[in-house]
Amino acid sequence: MRTFRLFLYKRKYEVLLLALLQHLFIGIVLQDLQFYAKVIWPINMLVLGIASVGIFIEKGKWKNAIRTVLVLLVLAFPLSLPFLGNLPYFMLTLNISYVIFFTFIFWEVVRFLIKPSYINADVISASACGYLLLVEISAFLLQAYFYHNPLSFKGIDPTGTAASYIDLVYFSSITITSIGFGDITPNTPHTKLVTALFGIAGQFYSVVLVGILISKFSSHSDT
Repeated sequence: MRTFRLFLYKRKYEVLLLALLQHLFIGIVLQDLQFYAKVIWPINMLVLGIASVGIFIEKGKWKNAIRTVLVLLVLAFPLSLPFLGNLPYFMLTLNISYVIFFTFIFWEVVRFLIKPSYINADVISASACGYLLLVEISAFLLQAYFYHNPLSFKGIDPTGTAASYIDLVYFSSITITSIGFGDITPNTPHTKLVTALFGIAGQFYSVVLVGILISKFSSHSDT
């Protein structure tokens, strides 16, 4: 266990990056969305919970306590979906919890990117993690709006949790990267503004990230 914990600490950003990639894009190789929702989703969240351990080693007891509570929450929600999914506000609570969980990790990743004056594999992996975490936060926040009001988007598949999540991962990705195909569109003032906010956040993150990487590379070259 100690060896595994040490591995998570030394390779924390690479492990987190792989966990985020499999969570966001494992649907590429899956055809059965019900299987995805019932089996793969809980496994994904368990993997993400384990992957987040390394980020919070040596971060203090209270941060680790918050991380543990959030991991238990985001793991409990998909497990309880077949039993409690029809309750009012269940999906809203689920999505808000996921937004908090991913924002908590995103904040620690950004703090790491700002601190060191060098560039290495951890910095590159953490940079990619930050981008994918923005997609996660956007997808779950927009999904909260979608479950609160199904008419808040045009073009979203409403047939199941997995289908709407995959659509919103796609929508969030093309919004944050400023591609914007237009096949899915926000349909209420709230979702239009949130979409605009994440579009700006994606561009701001990219610009700041380039500045950080150039600064670190320059500092490393001067030494």
